Amino acid sequence: MKRICVFCGSNAGNDPDFVAAARELGEILAARGIGIVYGGGSVGMMGALADAAMAAGGHVAGIIPRAMVDAELAHPGITELHVVHTMHERKALMSRMSTAFLALPGGFGTMDELFESLTWSQLGLHEKPCGLLNVNRFFDPLLEFLDTAAAQGFIPPEHRRLLLDESTPQGLLDKIDRFPQS
Repeated sequence: MKRICVFCGSNAGNDPDFVAAARELGEILAARGIGIVYGGGSVGMMGALADAAMAAGGHVAGIIPRAMVDAELAHPGITELHVVHTMHERKALMSRMSTAFLALPGGFGTMDELFESLTWSQLGLHEKPCGLLNVNRFFDPLLEFLDTAAAQGFIPPEHRRLLLDESTPQGLLDKIDRFPQS
């Protein structure tokens, strides 16, 4: 089964469009028969994504560290829930289970997971697409930073192109489908 790992916040953020985008993404992935791998939470963006996918008949696999089960309220209604010991184990299992990675708006954890996956791609440890769902231009400052880092010689142009971005779930999934893989 093709599975996309979605990194997103355990908070909903201040803009209702963020949660709406998470729900839309969950519905579209389910409709396309693409499974979701995510952080395993039942709240915030994570909960909205999982609930929408499950309601649409999708397959949702959550991966959550034992210490966060209570803090993040592990989702009891998803297809499968994997409880691991550490964040490192979480990210490694997410990577093994996924054919692509994408991030919705979120905070430190979302960025950590996205950048680790992107770095692994840069290093040639995988050839899976990485993308940002740039809801209401949330990621524009980050994209500007990455363009500056590339212009200043810290990110080679071919590596800067590893991070896809689009403002709609459909558009981002289409870019992921066209991403060159060996």
